[in-house]
Amino acid sequence: MASGLPLESLSRLHLSSSADPSVKSSFRLGTAAQHVDECLCQTSIGLSALAAARFHELRTGIKQDVTVDPRHAVLAFSSEKYYLINGELPQVALFDDLAGMYKTRDGYVRLHTNFPHHKQGLLDILDCSSDRHSVAAALCSWDAIAFEEEAIRRGMCAVALRPFDASPLYTEGQAHRPGTVLPVRIEKIGEAQKRRIEERGRFRNALEGLRVLDMTRVLAGPVCGRTLAEHGADVLLITSPSLPALPVLDIETSRGKRTAQLDLSQDGDAETLRTLLSGADVFLQAYRPGSLTKRGFSPHDVAHLRPGIVCASLSAYPPDSTYAHVRGFDSLVQTLCGTNVAEAQAYKEFMDKSGGGTDGLPPYRALPMQALDHAAGYFLAFGISAALCKTIEVRPRPSLLKLSLTYVVLVSRRYGAQWLRGLGTLDPQIAFGRGKPLPTRSWPPDAEVAALHVDVGCCLHADAERGRAAGGSTAGDQPPQTLTTIRHAALLDETPVRVRCAPMRLDAHAPRWLEGS
Repeated sequence: MASGLPLESLSRLHLSSSADPSVKSSFRLGTAAQHVDECLCQTSIGLSALAAARFHELRTGIKQDVTVDPRHAVLAFSSEKYYLINGELPQVALFDDLAGMYKTRDGYVRLHTNFPHHKQGLLDILDCSSDRHSVAAALCSWDAIAFEEEAIRRGMCAVALRPFDASPLYTEGQAHRPGTVLPVRIEKIGEAQKRRIEERGRFRNALEGLRVLDMTRVLAGPVCGRTLAEHGADVLLITSPSLPALPVLDIETSRGKRTAQLDLSQDGDAETLRTLLSGADVFLQAYRPGSLTKRGFSPHDVAHLRPGIVCASLSAYPPDSTYAHVRGFDSLVQTLCGTNVAEAQAYKEFMDKSGGGTDGLPPYRALPMQALDHAAGYFLAFGISAALCKTIEVRPRPSLLKLSLTYVVLVSRRYGAQWLRGLGTLDPQIAFGRGKPLPTRSWPPDAEVAALHVDVGCCLHADAERGRAAGGSTAGDQPPQTLTTIRHAALLDETPVRVRCAPMRLDAHAPRWLEGS
């Protein structure tokens, strides 16, 4: 495998070969085919677990099998829809009321307005009131591409609807052959002391003892950090008190982590981040290319602080793309890359043949879940664990016999979309005729969802006490709560994923590493 993991490891990854399909989509979102690389949900979750298991094997000599059920994987890709707080369904919307697709003079554009400043920025361009009717009326006077260009120029979040072959990224993507290479890049950026292999048989979880500094927001990156935490890593999520948050996503994706806030515009907080990085094994970040570099936290800067660290970066578009500096969320990448048009065409074909009628069907259809975000998160976790394996396995140059390497791991939603396309599509009659719909987000929970639920307690109160002593705010100041959510879909024979507490807020702990981690 390009990741450096031995092909023999794949024999210990068990995926279903008969789930065709697992959800209503023409894309192979949850379907297992004859090869490991032909199922998005199962593959990304399974490989992330397999790489963690391989790291554990290198440290302990213990081999283990990994199993993923396709339907469970599909529901895990929708976990943010199905969580409960204190046994009740939170009354919150997953998308802002203005977000979505709108008709323009010559086509369609999709707006992403979940963050208040993005919403206001688009309203400023349109010079209209904050309601769907006013936005729709204002967009009717724009050409789709012209509005996209103006939104990008102002740093806002909107793209025009396109089919695959009209996407500006279509030609760029030809260098990355669809469906043949996993959407993960692992590159060497430096050299460091070879990672010491600890005493065998010591670890209950695959990544126990590792420290991960997580600076990500909005689903994909947080899913990666959550996955590493579930495999036993001490994951410290750092956010900024000056940036807006999305609590509906943060609560569910921060489970198992500890959370603290730093303002990097303050010298003291920037120095605290440097101290944290000097003790970290993994630096995970998902800010736009160049954002942290300007503050002195590029991968090379971080590698200088902590030789041997794995630096992982998530972006909407590849760093060598013309859209590299464009803000992009899952729904926007689906729209720009052609996924929405292809799904709509397949659904129209299904309706034509089934006699359901196609009048009024729009020329776009979103995937049934934020599949690109979730897949990117799991693929990034896979790349991180694979890179950690390299720090043990890779032979250094003869002149550096005691040295290993420093790696950077890169994942983009755009290459994930291209990889998904390259896997091929299902016959529309099978995809939409036999595929199961996702359960309704409801109270009481759908029986299928409830069967996969697990209860997660609120915050680590002992750590909260340490936070109070260090002057940080604590989760101990709020009444006890319980988060109920979809449990992890990967089953590992020897090091099962662990259910850990949820901080329930972004400033629950002091910015420090746990003793002994």
